Amino acid sequence: MKTDGCRERRESLGAYALGHLPADERAGLEAHLEGCPSCRAEAEQLAALAGPLSLADPARFEAAPVPPASLAARVAAAIARERLTRRRRRMRFGLALSGAVAAAAVAVALLVLPGGGSAGPEQHVTFASLPRGMKISAKLIPHAYGTEIHMYVQGVSSGTLCRVYLLRSNGSRLSAGSFRYRWGDDNLAILSSALDLSKTDAVEVRVGDRVFNQEVRQ
Repeated sequence: MKTDGCRERRESLGAYALGHLPADERAGLEAHLEGCPSCRAEAEQLAALAGPLSLADPARFEAAPVPPASLAARVAAAIARERLTRRRRRMRFGLALSGAVAAAAVAVALLVLPGGGSAGPEQHVTFASLPRGMKISAKLIPHAYGTEIHMYVQGVSSGTLCRVYLLRSNGSRLSAGSFRYRWGDDNLAILSSALDLSKTDAVEVRVGDRVFNQEVRQ
């Protein structure tokens, strides 16, 4: 078993093999090696390696390669992209989970409330006369509690606030909720309004400060 003295002496074996150990320390180490076969065997192994090392010419060594200056920026950009991808995945999962909870709540309400169930056929609304590159459409699903609205928006700035209203024939409007458009995420938002679909004359969508209306064909 190695003693503490052996551990201390072994730390000096490398310098001893290369001939760099001070004279006073060398004398003490050699005295230890005479009585310690284990340390003596390790010293002999290091001495065999030290011989070829003395023949090496440092002037012939090539300089260590230097990484390009842009490497750090590329690594940081890759990490940022990975974090953004993970954040979007978490957001999609959260939206899907909240949508599932909302759908379950609606299903329970339809089962419990008298007269629950669809009140008629659903309506599909496609907005016309939109700016180039913009798309807005809606699917209106009638229920006993009012109207379920599936809004689809595309081609607007990410983060834009979108507010949705259902309009009666007399021009009055009833809010159906709001959402923010996020580029790269799902473009579908599920909203609801207490206004019956049979009494809905048009859908109004306010995208930022722009207002778009589209008639609902009954």
